Amino acid sequence: MTEPVLATHGLTKRFGAVTACEGVSLDLRPGEIHAVIGPNGAGKSTLIGQICGGIAPDNGTVSFLGRDVTGLSTAARARMGMGRTFQISALAMEDTVLQNAVLGAVGARGGAFSLFRRALADSDLRQRATAALERVGLADHAATRTAELSHGQRRQLEVAVALTLAPRAFVMDEPMAGMGSEGSKRMTAFLDELRAEAPILLVEHDMDAVFALADRLSVLVYGRVIASGTVEEIRADARVRAAYLGESA
Repeated sequence: MTEPVLATHGLTKRFGAVTACEGVSLDLRPGEIHAVIGPNGAGKSTLIGQICGGIAPDNGTVSFLGRDVTGLSTAARARMGMGRTFQISALAMEDTVLQNAVLGAVGARGGAFSLFRRALADSDLRQRATAALERVGLADHAATRTAELSHGQRRQLEVAVALTLAPRAFVMDEPMAGMGSEGSKRMTAFLDELRAEAPILLVEHDMDAVFALADRLSVLVYGRVIASGTVEEIRADARVRAAYLGESA
């Protein structure tokens, strides 16, 4: 079997009496999209927080590129090549699209705020940011204030910020959230191409997109993975249909 790029091993996180994540083990292999699905409150955001370094697990480990990164910060994981997009936008709304692409990359690397403005004058960083904006279709909006973008364009910008890190893997938290059908189709087509550059761990509620993109799925319910497999296997799993998919399968 191909060595996974990213893997969790028995991740567990409790908040008081609530177990948000219990013994979760999954992996992400080169060239694939592995989708994590489940109802609201299933623990998906807690799982992503542990993978990316924002939440410390009570038990279990996270490995990335063959290294145990459980004790590393979010910035350290980003420097290693873990590119993340967020369920709730983390963009600087008063800055321009280009500034977000440049400064977001610096921030993810743990750069101090005092370095941000100097980074804008760095021709290499600007070139990298411009190339990322071109890839997601936002090059013509480089000088636009981010607050003036549509919701879908902001999601595209978050992907561009992740691209500036030259990631070895993407962790995407609902990249289609708030998009209309056309925006979701465009993002689906883009992610389908992007997997060739780096594998994607995808948390998403848009099941049309999930079924079109995923090589494998893991279904999270009440903090536990109740099933993992291909799209066909998950569609046919009675436990999954009862807990989440229902008639949408």
